[in-house]
Amino acid sequence: MHQGKKYTNSATKVDGNKSYPLKEAMAMVKDMAYAKFDETVELSLNLGVDPKQSDQNLRGTILLPHGSGKKVRVLVFAKGEKENEAKAAGADFTGADELIKKVSEGWTDFDVAIATPDMMAQVGKLGKILGVRGLMPNPKTGTVTFDVAKAVKDYKAGKLEYRVDKNSNMHLPIGKKSFDADKLYDNAVAAIAEVVRAKPSSVKGTYIKTLAVSSTMSPSVKIALSELATLGK
Repeated sequence: MHQGKKYTNSATKVDGNKSYPLKEAMAMVKDMAYAKFDETVELSLNLGVDPKQSDQNLRGTILLPHGSGKKVRVLVFAKGEKENEAKAAGADFTGADELIKKVSEGWTDFDVAIATPDMMAQVGKLGKILGVRGLMPNPKTGTVTFDVAKAVKDYKAGKLEYRVDKNSNMHLPIGKKSFDADKLYDNAVAAIAEVVRAKPSSVKGTYIKTLAVSSTMSPSVKIALSELATLGK
């Protein structure tokens, strides 16, 4: 009941019928976050795309200027010199056959999986475990690469994967409530700019239909779409 009261108090700070400028929305979400833990701040978008069409099934990555605030555990499937490079770059788990065996037995205690291309024949067999959790290395997101050091450093620095779901929604964690509102704003601008850049040429009509921001426990704040054209300029 106590949480309900806090949520209600929080909800009085936002007008559900109103859309707010992006900068103001970031400050409001920080103000409304009431949980004792460091809540995640997330952008929610509804897009005018049809994910059933392969060119509109958006997927890619965003490098957030201030990181996501989340400690990212990175696993790298690699051998020899490439395994050494991954370790030196700060990978949490590295290896080849033994690591593949461990994952095949159901272990998935990591956030990102990277693989060198020569490992993909074996890694591909882990589809039932990695695929359903969205952890399968993919060239589109830069997680199938021989440049493992760069991939590890990018994900440790806050590189964010995005993909549209079957209902044309996208959820992007852009930081924590402990971030300054300006840093949340910078991250939001970078995230929105990337989604705009990735707009498929076959999309007609309105591309970003709705945009909102919320923290883990707080009500969401609708963001005015009128300023999107000028963001990041």
